[in-house]
Amino acid sequence: MIVKLLPTLTFIAALGAGVVGGVFFAFSNFVVPAFARLPAAGGIAAMNSINVTVITPMFMTALFGTGLVCLVLISGAIIGWSQPGSFWLLAGALIYLVGNPIVTMVFNVPLNDALAAVDPASSNGAAVWTGFLRDWVMWNHVRTVTAILAMASFWFASR
Repeated sequence: MIVKLLPTLTFIAALGAGVVGGVFFAFSNFVVPAFARLPAAGGIAAMNSINVTVITPMFMTALFGTGLVCLVLISGAIIGWSQPGSFWLLAGALIYLVGNPIVTMVFNVPLNDALAAVDPASSNGAAVWTGFLRDWVMWNHVRTVTAILAMASFWFASR
């Protein structure tokens, strides 16, 4: 049964990984760099505002729903290992899971929480902002690259 669903689930995972990778690409390349040009208090306020408004059903479904689909794809790749594309299916699913939901929860969310906890106008706020810009963007680059690699892997799996 699961093997019959794999083409559809692979397509869904590729779309999800592409959407998530695109969002993270935008943040790494121009959203956060634009915030970094603001005074620390303004940059912190802008980032904190986004961190609240990003929690929507649509984006959470793209980020974590794609992760759930990847769990199914891992099972399908293992069950159908002798099928063409199974390696790419397994690789894409693992790359996405580690590089996006896991990195998000282990690195980016704690950095967001630390940023939300500081007084943006304080010297401590400015110091946290400087570290945030360095660390958060680095982990966001990881999320961007892994989402795009996962999308490409799903494409190779479907060929």
